Amino acid sequence: MTGTQTALPLRVIHRGWNTFGIATLTQPDGSTVPRALEDHGEAACVLPYDPERRVALLVRQSRVGPAFWGDPPALDEAPAGGLDGGEPEATAIREAMEEAGVRLERLERVTHAYSMPSVSSERLWLYLAPYRQADRVGPGGGLPGEGEQVEVLEVPLSALADQVRAGRLSDLKTLVLVQALMLRQPALFAA
Repeated sequence: MTGTQTALPLRVIHRGWNTFGIATLTQPDGSTVPRALEDHGEAACVLPYDPERRVALLVRQSRVGPAFWGDPPALDEAPAGGLDGGEPEATAIREAMEEAGVRLERLERVTHAYSMPSVSSERLWLYLAPYRQADRVGPGGGLPGEGEQVEVLEVPLSALADQVRAGRLSDLKTLVLVQALMLRQPALFAA
């Protein structure tokens, strides 16, 4: 698949940035069924938040998934990126600097989870990370060589909580991270 050992037999249909194939899944009764599988490896995502100013850093970039459904392609999300053979923590720290221009030192692991387990092998490592205003040391914006045009947003935590409650936070990994922060540090969201 992407250079890792797979536990499933896979007939590759396309190999590129993503690998697409048909995997053979063994059911509990021992029977096997073919299942479409998309693989592009593991990724890490981090929600940087400033507990003093009660804000979080998000990035806005155009995404093909929402555009496919006719929704606006610009999606607000926590910085994230593929592990590319690296460690999850190092990837989260690197992506926060590349995309949001923030230096992170301490990560709080939330979980690792599967984004779409019915069709994708993607495993996401999710983190929260406090920062201070002085940690905003770079411009962010992503890597132009990778076609990234990223806008950095500093969003009040109260506004993020309102989006969660109203069902308006569309990016699933960001939704999970904001909810984790709301559960772990509810005082940051108090009026």
